[in-house]
Amino acid sequence: MEMVPSEENQLVPKEIENAAEEPRVLCIIQDTTNAKTVTERLTLNLPASTPLTQLFQGVALKAGYVNGSFHLTWANMAEPAPLDHSSQMSLTESGFEAGKKNFLQLTDKDGEQPQIASDESGTADSGGLDDSSQDRFIGPLPRDSTVGCSSDYSSPSYSYSSILNKSETGYVGLVNQAMTCYLNSLLQTLFMTPEFRNALYNWEFEESEEDPVTSIPYQLQRLFVLLQTSRKRAIETTDVTRSFGWDSSEAWQQHDVQELCRVMFDALEQKWKQTEQADLINQLYQGKLKDYVRCLECGYESWRIDTYLDIPLVIRPFGSAQAFGSVEEALQAFIQPETLDGPNQYFCERCKKKCDARKGLRFLHFPYLLTLQLKRFDFDYTTMHRIKLNDRMTFPEELDMSPFIDVEDEKSPQTESCTDSGAENEGSCHSDQMSNDFSTDDGVDEGICLDNASSAERALKPKSSLTFELFSVMVHSGSAAGGHYYACIKSFSDGQWYSFNDQHVSKITQDDIRKTYGGSSGSRGYYSSAFASSTNAYMLIYRLKDPSRNARYLEVEDFPDHIARLVQKEKESEEQEKRQREIERNTCKIKLFCLHPVKMMMVESKLEVHKDKTLREAVEIARKLMDLEGTVPLDCCRLVKYDEFHEYLERSYEGEEDTPLGLLLGGVKSSYMFDLLLETRRPDQVFQPYKPGEVMVKVHVVGLKSETIAPPVSVRAYLNQTVTEFKQLIAQATGLCAETMRVVLERCYNDLRLLYVPNKTLKAEGFFRSNKVFVESSDSTDHQVTFTDSLLWKLLDRHGNTIRLFVSLPEQAPGPLANRTLCPKAGGSEPGEPFEGPKGSRKSVEAILEESTEKLKSLSLQQEQEQQGSSTSDSQKSSDASDFEHIESPSQEADSAPSASGSADNRELENRIRPASGGGGGAGSEPDNPFPSEERSDSEVNNDRSTSSVDSDILSSSHSSDTLCNADSTPLPLANGLDSHSITSSRRSRAHEGKKETWDTAEEDSGTDSEYDENGRSKAESQYLYFRAEPCSLEDGTGEGQKCLQVHVDKRITLAAFKQNLEPFVGVSSSQFKVFRVYANNQEFESVRLNETLSSFSDDNKITIRLGRALKKGEYRVKVYQLLVNDPEPCKFLVDAVFAKGMTVRQSKEELQPLLRDQCKLDLSIDRFRLRKKTWKNPGTVFLDYHVYEEDINISSNWEVFLEVLDEPEKMKSMSQLAVLTRRWSPAHMKLEPFREVVLESSSVEELKEKLSELSGIALENLEFAKGRGTFPCDISVLEIHQDLDWNPKVSTLNVWPLYICDDGAVVFYRDKTEEPMELSEEERNELMKKESSRLLKTGQRVSYSPRKEKALKIYLDGGPAKDLGQD
Repeated sequence: MEMVPSEENQLVPKEIENAAEEPRVLCIIQDTTNAKTVTERLTLNLPASTPLTQLFQGVALKAGYVNGSFHLTWANMAEPAPLDHSSQMSLTESGFEAGKKNFLQLTDKDGEQPQIASDESGTADSGGLDDSSQDRFIGPLPRDSTVGCSSDYSSPSYSYSSILNKSETGYVGLVNQAMTCYLNSLLQTLFMTPEFRNALYNWEFEESEEDPVTSIPYQLQRLFVLLQTSRKRAIETTDVTRSFGWDSSEAWQQHDVQELCRVMFDALEQKWKQTEQADLINQLYQGKLKDYVRCLECGYESWRIDTYLDIPLVIRPFGSAQAFGSVEEALQAFIQPETLDGPNQYFCERCKKKCDARKGLRFLHFPYLLTLQLKRFDFDYTTMHRIKLNDRMTFPEELDMSPFIDVEDEKSPQTESCTDSGAENEGSCHSDQMSNDFSTDDGVDEGICLDNASSAERALKPKSSLTFELFSVMVHSGSAAGGHYYACIKSFSDGQWYSFNDQHVSKITQDDIRKTYGGSSGSRGYYSSAFASSTNAYMLIYRLKDPSRNARYLEVEDFPDHIARLVQKEKESEEQEKRQREIERNTCKIKLFCLHPVKMMMVESKLEVHKDKTLREAVEIARKLMDLEGTVPLDCCRLVKYDEFHEYLERSYEGEEDTPLGLLLGGVKSSYMFDLLLETRRPDQVFQPYKPGEVMVKVHVVGLKSETIAPPVSVRAYLNQTVTEFKQLIAQATGLCAETMRVVLERCYNDLRLLYVPNKTLKAEGFFRSNKVFVESSDSTDHQVTFTDSLLWKLLDRHGNTIRLFVSLPEQAPGPLANRTLCPKAGGSEPGEPFEGPKGSRKSVEAILEESTEKLKSLSLQQEQEQQGSSTSDSQKSSDASDFEHIESPSQEADSAPSASGSADNRELENRIRPASGGGGGAGSEPDNPFPSEERSDSEVNNDRSTSSVDSDILSSSHSSDTLCNADSTPLPLANGLDSHSITSSRRSRAHEGKKETWDTAEEDSGTDSEYDENGRSKAESQYLYFRAEPCSLEDGTGEGQKCLQVHVDKRITLAAFKQNLEPFVGVSSSQFKVFRVYANNQEFESVRLNETLSSFSDDNKITIRLGRALKKGEYRVKVYQLLVNDPEPCKFLVDAVFAKGMTVRQSKEELQPLLRDQCKLDLSIDRFRLRKKTWKNPGTVFLDYHVYEEDINISSNWEVFLEVLDEPEKMKSMSQLAVLTRRWSPAHMKLEPFREVVLESSSVEELKEKLSELSGIALENLEFAKGRGTFPCDISVLEIHQDLDWNPKVSTLNVWPLYICDDGAVVFYRDKTEEPMELSEEERNELMKKESSRLLKTGQRVSYSPRKEKALKIYLDGGPAKDLGQD
């Protein structure tokens, strides 16, 4: 085959070169097998005739994979099938489109990640120029989408799919539970230590002796086995932390990795007692050093031997501006002795006097695994905060420790063992002191307390063998307040360095290791740390280079038998998990609804069915899920496609019972644009087929004479049908006459449209997938009037605007019953006739309540008392108006017939409603009364109950006479799953339920705009709107005496009219009770805007009625607080009061006097207290007596004011004056004096200083002042006030920057600048700091020097902490 150069200067077959003129196929491939490549795209532009097999070769070449180890699938298919990698079909024959973008996905093959091409591994160490260098990263993962990085550091979340397949490095990562990066770093380091890993494998767990869940060595063993054998990208550490006794909260606590290392080693030593591994930690990690003091006069030396597990190296010596530049420098400083002289002289036992001495440390023995801790965390005594030192400190790859070993004999003739070695803790490296250096709480036991048992003495190695090689660098990125840990570890198998960054493992180079030195390229000065990188090495682990001891990792074939069994067990568990994931990947999960035939309500669940299960099997699973097995036979159930949002039955699946569900649903998807409905029927009913393209119509039959609206009947129609055809369809379903039928479409909430054009299609009329219509067919003359003036429109309008409210009444009504009278009905009964007399037949409570709702244009209580017994015919309406305005469902309970007895609650309510005048006979119904109280049959009662005006959510859920038209126009019994209102419950009420509730507008109102006059009665006649109330019981467990009403009311009614309608039930005038709206969190807010409607209310909202005077027009409810400027709590609530528009401040004070005297025991004269503005906790403008509310002072609903008791007559006489609260600061006594008010005539700084000088006696030239900060009382620590405030600002007036003192109530501190601050000892300062901290915490002020309490790191050997009931 002849080869020619292509555009990319590569040789390609000549026939392909010639094919350049033919159409080309652009293939864009997304590699989904790797979390780091999922955002990248591979692009190939191939001739249309290219075989499919050649496409696979090109993709393999570009992606660097072995051909045949991956699948290619279409990216835009719901259930993609892999393309055949061996097919010789051309791209166009395989479904590719020329000239367009063809999107493909590269996926795993048989659950295995694609194999990396062999040539990539061969260039892995080629100086960082190979492809694999793209995958290298070190340090905290960047936030951008660079190759090889994710958002791990910025967010703890991760993709589960990214941990399913092993990293290309061959190593497995660890999942970060939340803030467990420090644990992951240590675990990976221990795993990559051959000696530790092999010893752990050799330990065998005895399940009979210990619970595996709480066994730390066993869980570590399991983890190491998974790290070595798992095929996942990352594994969880929750089993390990559970064995530590940690709960989920520990995952959110970040600790020091060195502290964890010490505590974990202590725990392992405890667990390994009496085993071969009992001395493992000491053999691997423990070294020895000598802590000595040598007398410089006689040479006598006192010393002791200490053991250590790690060596803490200082980054920057205390008080020095220069940091050590390398680990070698820091080690030299560690053993550098210090001279004890002067006051620090050492008492020599031999000289019997204090002598100069030399104190220091000498290394006697280095461990096999040498751990160096770089002490990057320090404490800044200037700021009193922890800081991190980011200075540069280099460390070698091979460290020679021979210069630091002590060659002297451990016991010389001139020395003796001594437990008292002077200041023995200075530089001591006892293992118990290797804890976090910043733990200042001696009472907190960190880790496990162990007695130091001295291990067997080991012979010292000669100097020539003290060469250590670096293999682990634990890196910290961040600050002293928190950050991120990860580990750079060298594998002893191939010498390659890897970055173990939680679940990500990648190759790195020596250059990456050098980046962890820290610091910057500049000189090492005192401030160099502040500008250096925060990512630097924190712990270094070296291994002694000794071929006789250096071990290799145990290979799988060399595992002990118990480890081999554990590997097999974990492999089976992983395979089971993989199978479960495969099942999950092939499971359809979709919302399932069912109108439960027993519960009579719509039930929602989630149907999970394998995609290969048939529809018949899915129905059986759905039936079991909905708990219908013993209720509905299987053949009486079916699944249909359902749109829950529109309540639309899209289609049924006749004849497809054996079709796989995955095929019917369009494949396995994360979410579906539709739902499923499990329909049920009775055995004598049949299912109606639902065809795609049909629209669903809920038909409500309206009875004009009975003023009822029936439950819906479901009818399915086509959008291209005409109105005439649609009427015929409804006639077949309902039995109504099509010729006289009126059809009204409710297009949206309260939007009614009469369908009067016969040839107009349903689509043109605005029908959609699911529709709601009202039909009426009668011979009345109502159809001759304009629709909006018709009785039908009024009935539907009332139906659409009526809501149901639950009203809680006061437990006890005020005053004697004899003083209460109720308004008579405006029509329907004889004038002056009482509701009920003590003689004759007695009506039920429900009848009385119903009659009370017929009141129109009610008269005032006084008018009603005066006119009782006289004619009120002038208030009656015409019969036409009465016919509609009193429209009400004649719904009554079955016991609504006259009864001589009733429940105690009913009798009590009945007695409350009965008027005081006791004459007259029974209250029989008049012929023209639109609400006859005759007794009805149960069927009538049920029917009437189902036609309530509160939309259709109180309708009956099924109807025996409902029919549905089928294809042959014969009525069929309808399955109860189709016609019930529970499927089609009012969308309006659902929308209200989902709507976010807002506060009543009255809370933001500037007034009440009352419709009442001063007596609280209606000013003008208004149109009557529907109102009906009946008693009900609360289900929330409130008190037994609580009375509740279920009120059906037109929400267009005003609050004023609503209150008037409630008067008979409350028992007092509407001006004597208040209406509170109850929100979801049981918070109550008063509704006071009387001219507002109830439009913001929705179905089933709750209202509480409380007795008390309601606000009139121009009145405001005000909360009064007392201002106590020198009290620890300066703001104290006193009383609630009512202020009115036009009232003067003095008048409001007069109103307050009796309230203060009665409720607060404050007997104040009118001139001995003032009112002032309250803004949060800050006192503001002083209100003068002649100020008028709403003219001089803006006032609003739920207003708050301060009341301040005066010690002397009021000094504030004019608005031009300024009242300032001043407080003297005395540095010599470290004391703040009490507040004193200063009244200024202007905003002059000079006047303020003169007043302060006069008040305090400080000379004017020595007086300095500063404005307080924050909210009143502007508290500040006496340790900070002298230097933290802006003293003596260079301004001439108070109303400019930086003071901005423009209103009363500002706080000003002042001092004598010649007064020197008190000299405090350290002990006195600490004591004062504690007192100030306590004082400021009580007042809610910030305490800047309060240290953060950290939780100690502990590992619990008994499986968990002891529960301390007294501890929070």
